[in-house]
Amino acid sequence: MDPLANASLGARRNEDIALDLLKFVAATTGVGKSAAPTTGFSGQPVTKPEEHVSNLLDLYGRCLKVVEGGKEAAQ
Repeated sequence: MDPLANASLGARRNEDIALDLLKFVAATTGVGKSAAPTTGFSGQPVTKPEEHVSNLLDLYGRCLKVVEGGKEAAQ
């Protein structure tokens, strides 16, 4: 039988909690958002979509460690 089918409705997996934490942090800090196009000098380098994905995956890994009680929680 599927272990998720046996889980109670109130139980959440660490991965789900880490994903919600990632969404909160990304929305609060603007991680993963592309900059609005402007004319002239912007001062910020344009990042590639691959870099955005890499940053989000790294952030998800850190969020998962925090949820699981990892030692990197304070960093």
